[in-house]
Amino acid sequence: MNSLINSTLEFVKEFFKDDSTGHDFYHTYRVYELANKLAEKEKADIELTSIIALLHDVDDYKLIGEDGKSFKNTKAFLQKNQISEDKIKLICGEISKISFKGTGKNTPDTLEGKIAQDADRLDALGAIGIARTFAYGGSKNRAMYLPQKNENYKSSSVAHFYDKLLKLSDLMNTKEAKHIAIQRTYYIKEFLNEFFDEINGLK
Repeated sequence: MNSLINSTLEFVKEFFKDDSTGHDFYHTYRVYELANKLAEKEKADIELTSIIALLHDVDDYKLIGEDGKSFKNTKAFLQKNQISEDKIKLICGEISKISFKGTGKNTPDTLEGKIAQDADRLDALGAIGIARTFAYGGSKNRAMYLPQKNENYKSSSVAHFYDKLLKLSDLMNTKEAKHIAIQRTYYIKEFLNEFFDEINGLK
């Protein structure tokens, strides 16, 4: 592991030490490890993939609000580590396209950015994705579930599965990520079937 990746790991570990939204250091570390595995298969630049993956949430608007638009945390860290301005611009540009917004079809330009996006989205699926959905919802005071007759039902954590998570497998950039996503999406569908059977008193 090179010194820049090591420094980035230490930085994000400290940055996310108090997070309880599901965007903690362990989320970042899983994204980093998944991205590395995908990068090896795709023969992508490991260092660039790693840095994008590790820094992808430090300026996330969901966590720090409007301040994230300037990428002040990413830039300050990279400048401290003497990364060139051209490379900082590239990294910030790729990170800006990772997050799911609107249709979720915003895609990074580089293979390394696409891989980091895939890894981030994979961590929103499967058992971990289910746990993170409810952790984030709870941190934002969202209802766990609301029936459709409730006018606010789309603001619930369960609605988030339909608004975003069940769409992710079709948005993966790499073949390997799509394969993993299909398996993890199946697990979410099984969970939702069980959830609604219990909600409806069928079990």
